[in-house]
Amino acid sequence: MSNEIKEKVGFLDRQMTRRQFLKISGKSLVGLTVAGSMLSLFGCTQEDIDKGLVTTWAMPQGLLVVNEAKCTGCERCELNCTLVNDGVVSTHIARLKLSRNLHIYGDKGMYNNDFTYFPDTCRQCEDPWCGNACPVQAIVTDDRGIRVVDEAKCVGCGACVEACPWHMPTVNPETKKSSKCIACGACVEGCPSGALEIVPWDAVTAAAQDIV
Repeated sequence: MSNEIKEKVGFLDRQMTRRQFLKISGKSLVGLTVAGSMLSLFGCTQEDIDKGLVTTWAMPQGLLVVNEAKCTGCERCELNCTLVNDGVVSTHIARLKLSRNLHIYGDKGMYNNDFTYFPDTCRQCEDPWCGNACPVQAIVTDDRGIRVVDEAKCVGCGACVEACPWHMPTVNPETKKSSKCIACGACVEGCPSGALEIVPWDAVTAAAQDIV
């Protein structure tokens, strides 16, 4: 059996599907050839993938698909995130980051070098940099496997922010507490262009079965 066929067979059961995407969670799909049924499900084209415009994150409720080709930079994902989670409208404390990619940091830009904008969110690292750096163990794993901040323990020191290679946690200047993505899906509900979508695992598995 060729390696290509083995990989296709590996997508047939639900757990293997999730395991496959966990390996590339938070990474661009560039270099992968995706079946038509999966492209339709993701709402993208093979060209989008080849250009490095499609990124996926494995979440408890499904696969978060980010398509930069559809992102308009409207920031509604950030606004909806904070409105739902904090009761305020703010791009600064949003749990996913888009607006920072619209600004220049230093000579080349801190997060990108070509003025692109796209929603960026927590990678839910298996060995979390943020959690390891927290001096009071305020970043814990909930029953879904998501790393969340225990505000009762958090002292707002910012160690998690500095430790994260992508600077995803944010310390709220008013509450003095850190926050990070809790996989609630509010950002997806606030996206008007379809740049963000959560595809249920059952749908991913059903589409994967069509590639054999």
